[in-house]
Amino acid sequence: MTKLTKTQLKTLRKLSHKEKPILQIGKQGLTDAFIDQIDSALEKRELVKFNILQNSDESIEKAAEDIATQINAQIVQTIGSTAILYRQSTKEKNRKITEQL
Repeated sequence: MTKLTKTQLKTLRKLSHKEKPILQIGKQGLTDAFIDQIDSALEKRELVKFNILQNSDESIEKAAEDIATQINAQIVQTIGSTAILYRQSTKEKNRKITEQL
């Protein structure tokens, strides 16, 4: 995947600002099921926000890096206990965000 430019990252951060986190990492940590859920959500939405609960042993930076590496996504931002990931959808009908970049 090509590296996003600063302008693209800024646009993605702006778009993600109004989104709510759709998934959470809890005390079980980063599981294969969680990664699969992020993968399918990225296919449908292209931009996904998730957070880590206080009872988790994971750090948000490491979790976001691990997920991004495994599913070929890009980290838009990590802030506090929240991370935002982006990946262009393989389906043309789901590419609403990609068209804005």
